[in-house]
Amino acid sequence: MQIGQRVPLTGGAPYGALPQHQEQYMMKIFLIAVSALVLLHAPPLLAATYPDKPVNMIIAFTAGGSSDVQARIMQKYWNKHVNQQWVFVYKTGAGGAIGFGEIAKARPDGYTIGGLNLPHLIIQPLAQSAQFSIEDFAYICQVVNDPQAVVVRKDSPFKTVRDVFDSVKANPGKMKLGLVGPNSGHHLMFLDVQGKYDYFKVAEIFYKGAADQNVALLGGEIDVMFGNLNDVMRSLDQMRVLALAGEKRNDFLPDVPTMREQGFDIVSDIRRGFAAPKNIDKNQLEYLREVFKKICMDPEYLQDMKTAGQPSEYMDGEPLYKYIKEQNAIIKAALIKSGTIKQ
Repeated sequence: MQIGQRVPLTGGAPYGALPQHQEQYMMKIFLIAVSALVLLHAPPLLAATYPDKPVNMIIAFTAGGSSDVQARIMQKYWNKHVNQQWVFVYKTGAGGAIGFGEIAKARPDGYTIGGLNLPHLIIQPLAQSAQFSIEDFAYICQVVNDPQAVVVRKDSPFKTVRDVFDSVKANPGKMKLGLVGPNSGHHLMFLDVQGKYDYFKVAEIFYKGAADQNVALLGGEIDVMFGNLNDVMRSLDQMRVLALAGEKRNDFLPDVPTMREQGFDIVSDIRRGFAAPKNIDKNQLEYLREVFKKICMDPEYLQDMKTAGQPSEYMDGEPLYKYIKEQNAIIKAALIKSGTIKQ
């Protein structure tokens, strides 16, 4: 024995050390504390279990239109992040109101989501007996800001927007104007035009979706249409875009002037986004928002959108909800002014 070494009175650990059973107990306490911290900062287990079956994707417009095309592009990248597929469900009619209503009244179990179009979603509860309000949705995100366009066939005698307006003024009620609607973004642009240029008297013809509207224009059923930029990008060899109703010229068609450049104070766009029913589980909504944001930041997705003529513009769910509430007040005032609704 060395001088100064302490010896226990009985066999066991050196003096000052914990007995073995106490060391084991303290180690268990330490491991429990570490595990608790890990669980506290870990992502929710929901991500590992949701979704565990296919998700219904409701589209409120006809197959082949711009809303459908954009959702199909997004589905391709959804499949990169999520093991479960989308099942496309088309609920068309009433300018999108039927489909939007189906989204709003679906079970909020995370397995039904759908595409929304603005300002359609705002106009319809104000101007018709829509089965939903803007408060009936949990907004995932905005993905597109699509300026509206004044479009004719390539063989049309109209070369400028001024030609169209002059023809309407000289022949009131004779021109056939194609719109998706009623109570859609196209319809709102039409009401804005009529409110500012009271001589603009035409025969309005409404269609269920942009695909139908395009067929009608190319088939000679209508003379002019107010449509989305994206809806005409795939048919530029057969159509002529006279003007875009954007704040500025668009990169997709840089040679096409705006309505304002041609002397008509009209600015109008259609935005597309996605939402779930209002009472979806908070964690499921957060999961959907995260996945959609990843998709919208993917360079390959952005290139596919550009190739398809889809004007990408991402906005998170909460800012989108705020924008919708702001637009609700503006559009309500415009509908009152046009006489579409009473004050």
